Amino acid sequence: MTSPAKFKKDKEIIAEYDTQVKEIRAQLTEQMKCLDQQCELRVQLLQDLQDFFRKKAEIEMDYSRNLEKLAERFLAKTRSTKDQQFKKDQNVLSPVNCWNLLLNQVKRESRDHTTLSDIYLNNIIPRFVQVSEDSGRLFKKSKEVGQQLQDDLMKVLNELYSVMKTYHMYNADSISAQSKLKEAEKQEEKQIGKSVKQEDRQAPRSPDSTSNVRIEEKHVRRSSVKKIEKMKEKRQAKYTENKLKAIKARNEYLLALEATNASVFKYYIHDLSDLIDCCDLGYHASLNRALRTFLSAELNLEQSKHEGLDAIENAVENLDATSDKQRLMEMYNNVFCPPMKFEFQPHMGDMASQLCAQQPVQSELVQRCQQLQSRLSTLKIENEEVKKTMEATLQTIQDIVTVEDFDVSDCFQYSNSMESVKSTVSETFMSKPSIAKRRANQQETEQFYFTVRGSVAVKGQFQALQHTRAIQIPGSLSGIFRAVFEYLDWDLGMFGDHPYTSRHRYLQVVCLPRIFSS
Repeated sequence: MTSPAKFKKDKEIIAEYDTQVKEIRAQLTEQMKCLDQQCELRVQLLQDLQDFFRKKAEIEMDYSRNLEKLAERFLAKTRSTKDQQFKKDQNVLSPVNCWNLLLNQVKRESRDHTTLSDIYLNNIIPRFVQVSEDSGRLFKKSKEVGQQLQDDLMKVLNELYSVMKTYHMYNADSISAQSKLKEAEKQEEKQIGKSVKQEDRQAPRSPDSTSNVRIEEKHVRRSSVKKIEKMKEKRQAKYTENKLKAIKARNEYLLALEATNASVFKYYIHDLSDLIDCCDLGYHASLNRALRTFLSAELNLEQSKHEGLDAIENAVENLDATSDKQRLMEMYNNVFCPPMKFEFQPHMGDMASQLCAQQPVQSELVQRCQQLQSRLSTLKIENEEVKKTMEATLQTIQDIVTVEDFDVSDCFQYSNSMESVKSTVSETFMSKPSIAKRRANQQETEQFYFTVRGSVAVKGQFQALQHTRAIQIPGSLSGIFRAVFEYLDWDLGMFGDHPYTSRHRYLQVVCLPRIFSS
């Protein structure tokens, strides 16, 4: 004899789900902590750069001895900071790499200490102050967007929990009604068998003496049988009703399950990458400009400094947000790696893991599919328009932060007096009358970009949910109804494949390095 199959109890299923959700929640918390840590490191780095150039401007007047002292001071400080964790196996972020090369180059600096001091104080340091302010402001806004995305994700997980509980409840009611129906059928069979046996046992008697007794006994038996039949019909109707509810609840659970998985993977594959991009918006480009200003000054120094400056220039050329983001993902692989996919959990022997497209829910699914097609078409048009606006805004920001204004070669065109040199320096980056207007335009554009970005994220999340539901329904319909779809000129191909199927390759690479390359 085969042992009966063991099914998971409701408490076990709920416990497993709660455990998985707790792991995701903990991961989301760690993600915010990781981004906070990166912001702190960035602020500290920018503060160190400001202190570095400020001190260097003072030391330029006493170059030969104090310059070496300055280099050792910051090298020792760097060895004791949190940045050390990024130096293992030379896997450092590009800004930190530039910082290290700058410290090594300090020992080789010479020439025109007055001009260099003026450039450091009035050009480079204000740039780092600006980058620090921009970075803090953008990080704060990005964190708000990230918190909203995480709240939306947890809301989807909570909705899945509610739908799963409803499915369990209706399925349990269906099983209970089925058990009662079987019990009624057994009682009916037992009563019919009992009646037949009683008729067989009765010996033939004279019609006059037994006719009344037989009529009364038959009446009692018929009454009992009718009661059982009535009870059976009632339980049959109850079972049919509960079974229909269970099927609908299971369909809703399966749709919610697919939608939840799509939301989770969209968050880990797209939203996290976009969130880090928002944190880094303009940071590397602005830092690139500030460091290029330093390079422009240093490249006008003696020829003996060219070798060291070439190394720094190469590092500045490699300032890349995408590469730094990939390094960050690799270093915190466990934090950013997507969780396991939610699987269908059969309840009490219910092994149907596909949508039920049979009557009486078939017509409902057809109607729902039509509604989803209409909604998806509208969403697609809206999202395309918003996305175009976002891309245009992002390009505007990129144009602002990548303007090539780091050339200070004019500062080394000597004249008969130092006043002319100072006048040249005073007309550089931070002293232009248009700086206030440009800063205002930049902040206004950034505000508009984050507004549009938030709209894209919300609409994309909603579209992903609807798309996932939509692609599940046509595949579950019978051949007849698929023909009806074609006759009605409903484009089944519009649903396409799963929106993230093509991106599941990331599991073949160290989980994260390729996820955020889009």
